[in-house]
Amino acid sequence: MSTKEKVLEKVVLKENISLNNEIVLFNDDVNTFDHVIDTLIRVCSHTPEQAEQCALIVHYNGKCTVKTGPLKELVPQCIQLLEAGLSAEIV
Repeated sequence: MSTKEKVLEKVVLKENISLNNEIVLFNDDVNTFDHVIDTLIRVCSHTPEQAEQCALIVHYNGKCTVKTGPLKELVPQCIQLLEAGLSAEIV
């Protein structure tokens, strides 16, 4: 290769798309632990242990991330949590 030739390099950047959308569940004085646990199992596919831990975290910390993922999957789940009387939002 002569010095006059230029070598071009193509740089490909790959960006990882993170699943940074979260459903955050908030504490309230209305719902029972059993209702919260049952709803998390039904709506978010939590195991009973996961749901119980989330319920305890919400109770003691005021909030807990209960699900992460693509927005298109979280929206229907968040709506179901709200329809069940829980306080939740997507952040």
